[in-house]
Amino acid sequence: MVLADDHPEMVAKVRRTIGEEFDIVGTVADGNQAVNAALTLDPDVLVLDISMPIMDGISAAKQLQAANCRAKIVFLTIHNDRDYVAAAISAGALGYVTKGRLSYDLAIAIHEVLRGHPFVSR
Repeated sequence: MVLADDHPEMVAKVRRTIGEEFDIVGTVADGNQAVNAALTLDPDVLVLDISMPIMDGISAAKQLQAANCRAKIVFLTIHNDRDYVAAAISAGALGYVTKGRLSYDLAIAIHEVLRGHPFVSR
């Protein structure tokens, strides 16, 4: 899995929450780096924040979809809005987890998208 988030505290929290269950092969801090990491490292899963510098997560997901990247995308974001969920799904994501539900939903979301099933936090 590759994790893309521009807040080091969030990266550390994700590592603490799911690091023993999933192999995190890389972390990046912006959307451009996320695209490069996904295409270079070929992870099974890419966990993306939406609001990142240089390129936002939605744009990164669209680029990866256009490049036929095989990584399953799960958004992990503060945005709890239907428009963002719709944009994420339209950009190719199978999962959408709000940061407030990280401890409860992220591992479940990753397992679900690896099975090809969508997952959206309530």
